[in-house]
Amino acid sequence: MTILVTGATGKTGRHVVRQLLAEGEEVRVLTRSPEKAEVPSGASVVRGDLSEPESLYPALDGVSSVFLFPVLDAIPAFAATAKRAGVRKVVLFTGAWAAGHTARDRASWVYPRYRAAEAALAENGPEQWTVLRPAPFATNALWWAPGARADAVVRLPHPDAVCPVVHEADLAAAAVAALLTDGHHGRRYTVTGPAPVSQAEQVAAIAEATGRPLRVARIDPEVWRSEAERFLRPGIVADLLNEWSQTEADPATALPVTPAVEDLTGRPARAFARWAADHAGDFS
Repeated sequence: MTILVTGATGKTGRHVVRQLLAEGEEVRVLTRSPEKAEVPSGASVVRGDLSEPESLYPALDGVSSVFLFPVLDAIPAFAATAKRAGVRKVVLFTGAWAAGHTARDRASWVYPRYRAAEAALAENGPEQWTVLRPAPFATNALWWAPGARADAVVRLPHPDAVCPVVHEADLAAAAVAALLTDGHHGRRYTVTGPAPVSQAEQVAAIAEATGRPLRVARIDPEVWRSEAERFLRPGIVADLLNEWSQTEADPATALPVTPAVEDLTGRPARAFARWAADHAGDFS
């Protein structure tokens, strides 16, 4: 049976596709623009849009399982459509804030949105479902690449903010394990990296990986907000600044490390230094 991968051209989805193909699975990629999609050899491509449920029936024909990218507003309709189409299993990722580890997380802009999406899948979707709640991605460090390349300066509002950021390949491996193995139905896994790491420490790891000295410059949070709101929703920007401010002031309030990657995949999560080595070319 076929596994449908949504968000397959994104930083996590492309790893999901490659890992499923490596396991010998039949993979179908959902995209709004098949003619532009760059996918690994062996994966088929089908047109469809998560926000247009009627467009999904051809894509879901013969599909047994789905890796579901969190287009949050589209998840209720997708869950019902997938169930009607005969899909057996869905693995969705949302975000670690959905676990509500702190009052800060429970008060965040994304918390009720993540929880509503998860509930829609559980209540109206296919028989089997699993939710992965990843920590903030290590790939968020790619926001710093233009400054690193331009003048070797990374400008941060809270450089000592800490988080156990997760390598996108680890999230993908966790998703593949949930798709291909039993025992994960009804489970919600908070997926983190192996240790808390500050943003300043991340910059140092990138400098080590690239062999280029990088300097951290502290900037006013409102300057960062005005820049970030060009590509992020204001609610997410506010959530990030709030978390960074609090974890910089008190690292004990950071998201706790979990063993989810090792529990699901049988191997430890990758350290940020590994991520930096994997992405050194993005900063050079």
